[in-house]
Amino acid sequence: MKKFNIFEDIEGVEFPAGRRGRVMYGENGKINGEYFVQGYSVVYPGGGIPIHNHETIETYTILKGTGEMYVNGETEPLKPGDSVYIDRNQPHGLKNTGKEDMHVMYVYAPKMVVDHWGEELSGKLK
Repeated sequence: MKKFNIFEDIEGVEFPAGRRGRVMYGENGKINGEYFVQGYSVVYPGGGIPIHNHETIETYTILKGTGEMYVNGETEPLKPGDSVYIDRNQPHGLKNTGKEDMHVMYVYAPKMVVDHWGEELSGKLK
């Protein structure tokens, strides 16, 4: 069995837009999954994931907290239990509009390291 604890076994990356991301499965994850990437982000109040797009399809599922999701020109409020499907190449972004941390599980396929992480860390994407 391959088992780990998201919070104890994965340090994650602190992103300038206001979140800590942890890749669980995938190319740069704790376990190198074969077909997909799954990760967990804690988005701080006022923080988010800048608007970006990529070749992969993706889902975001809100586990805790509230916010807004932008996808291809539409913005919708989010609460725990909400899940959003994003087609490839659709601009999308997330913002925590609440007063507590937002916990988000994301999955995308096919498996790759998406460009927007490096772009955000370098200051190119805000």
